[in-house]
Amino acid sequence: MKEFKRYCKTLKLEDNPQLIEEYKKVHTPEEVWPEITQGMKEVGIVDMEIYILGNQLFMIMDTVANFDHDSAMKELATKPRQSEWEAFVSRFQKTSAEATADEKWQLMERIYKLG
Repeated sequence: MKEFKRYCKTLKLEDNPQLIEEYKKVHTPEEVWPEITQGMKEVGIVDMEIYILGNQLFMIMDTVANFDHDSAMKELATKPRQSEWEAFVSRFQKTSAEATADEKWQLMERIYKLG
């Protein structure tokens, strides 16, 4: 089995059904900006999933085994179009247009693991 690190994060969207549907649309494979996906891969993120319940988002982020979260998030913020993407999606999120992905997405604490 391949070694990796897993991070779980959460973020709240604006409580507006129309904005939520649009946010979901901009995250489809056809709409997401390729530079954003590429930047994530370049900093060591190997897989990511985002789930939604109401206006609450939950992200599962799997990374390379030697991933350093803080330095990777700083590097990600400098990647092409990343700040533009964060400003673009901020209208859906309960956050500011200037916030980085690391400032928006809050790390969650694992309190249980099966096995």
